[in-house]
Amino acid sequence: MKRLTEEKTKLVLEKLTKYIGSNVKLLIDRSDGVYCFRERKGRVYYVSEKILSLASMVKPDRLASVGTCFGKFTKSGKFRLHITALYHIAPYAQHKIWLKPSAEQQFLYGHHISKSSLSRITENTPQYQGVVVFSTNDIPLGFGVAAKSTMDCKFADPIATVCFHQADIGEYIRSEDTLI
Repeated sequence: MKRLTEEKTKLVLEKLTKYIGSNVKLLIDRSDGVYCFRERKGRVYYVSEKILSLASMVKPDRLASVGTCFGKFTKSGKFRLHITALYHIAPYAQHKIWLKPSAEQQFLYGHHISKSSLSRITENTPQYQGVVVFSTNDIPLGFGVAAKSTMDCKFADPIATVCFHQADIGEYIRSEDTLI
């Protein structure tokens, strides 16, 4: 596993900043140790330095992965966040959306969120801001991009899209072969 280049590190941190803002530094400097990002075959992994030192004893061709896969770089050079990063991102999310119980299944099938599906939204969420989607029981379901700001949501039609779907926990079943 190799270190990310400055350019790739910048792309990863920009994407994470879109969802968790300045809390990105809390991902790296944690109370239980120092964590870092490493790349292998275009995928970015989030791993503690302690585990990384242990993994260095394994031959690279025998190592499938180490840590949590946060995402991958596309062929065009962009960074795409995977659903496997959700449980690391959710506690630090600055902007959140809560879904009504009747709308959770539609989101988990990969559909966008309409206003009629919305239970709550964080105050002052700007348009096109990364948001983490929760159930009414505060269970993280996925993440997306706000299609409308909080103020625009108040006056939107019930069928208007308020959040664009990015990833959801249903992908564990739908895309289990490509996640790792």
